[in-house]
Amino acid sequence: MTKSPSTKPRKPASTATIDWYDRPQYFDMVFRDETATEMAFFDEAYQRYATGTVSRVYEPGCGSGRLVAASAARGYDVIGLDNNDAMLAYLQRRLQRRKLSAELINGDMTSHVCSPPVDAAFCTFNTFRHMMDEDAAVAHLRAVAASLRTGGIYVLGFHCIPMDADPDCIERWKASHGGTNISVTLKVVDFQRRKRRETLRVSIKATRKNGTVERVRSEFPLRLYTPKQAVTMLKSVRDELEIVGVHDFDYEIEHQREMDNDLTDAVFVLRKQ
Repeated sequence: MTKSPSTKPRKPASTATIDWYDRPQYFDMVFRDETATEMAFFDEAYQRYATGTVSRVYEPGCGSGRLVAASAARGYDVIGLDNNDAMLAYLQRRLQRRKLSAELINGDMTSHVCSPPVDAAFCTFNTFRHMMDEDAAVAHLRAVAASLRTGGIYVLGFHCIPMDADPDCIERWKASHGGTNISVTLKVVDFQRRKRRETLRVSIKATRKNGTVERVRSEFPLRLYTPKQAVTMLKSVRDELEIVGVHDFDYEIEHQREMDNDLTDAVFVLRKQ
C-alpha cells in the first residue's frame, strides 16, 4: 500500500487593524537602508553649518531609534524622544544588544525642551507632518530652538507637495531582515488640499522565518505643505531659527536646492540664532 505524501499545515495568518508604530520591527525594516546615508549627511552638516563642536544631539519623534542607535555608535551623546512606549522599549532593547547608551524620553515633541541644551537635532521622513496645525508645528520649532545652544542646528526633512500632485498616490516596497520578509503598500486614501490634510493607509504583510504571517493595516493623517507654505512657516520662527541650508533626500551636502516649487523632498538646515 502506497502512502500519500503528508502535507504540513500552514500556520494561519493573523490580521489586525493596529497602528503600525506599535510594530517597531516592521517600521524599522522599512527605513533601515537609509540610515548610513542620513548619518553621513548629519556628520557633514554638523561640520558645515553648526558653530563649534557637535557632541550632544537630539531626535524628537525618534520612533524605533535607528538614528539614535547609529548616532550613539558614532560616539555622540544622544537624546531620543517619542510618545510611543512600544517604540521606546524596542529602542532600549536595541541599545542594550549593541552595548550603547542614550537618554530615552516619553514626551511631546511640541513642548519638550532639552536641558542642558544640545548642539544639534534632527527629524526626518515626515515625522514633522504629524503635527496637524500651524500652532503645533510652530510650537515644535520653538521647543527645538529652546533645546539648542546658540549656533546649534536642526536638520528637518519632510515631503512637500507640488501644485500638480497626484491625490491617488500608491507606493510599494519590500524589505528583509533576520529571516523576516515584509511587503508594504502605502496609499493615499483621503486628500484635502484646502484643509491641508491627507490620510495614508499602510498595509503590511510580514512573513517570519517559521512561516507565520502577520498582516497589519493602519491609517493616519499628515499635514500637507507646498514648498511655499513650508518656507513661510519656517520663516515665521526666523527670530530663533535661521534657514542656512536647503537640501533634498539625496543627502548631498554639496548640492544646495532652490526654495521653489520643485522642492518636494525637502531637507532644511536651521541654525539657532
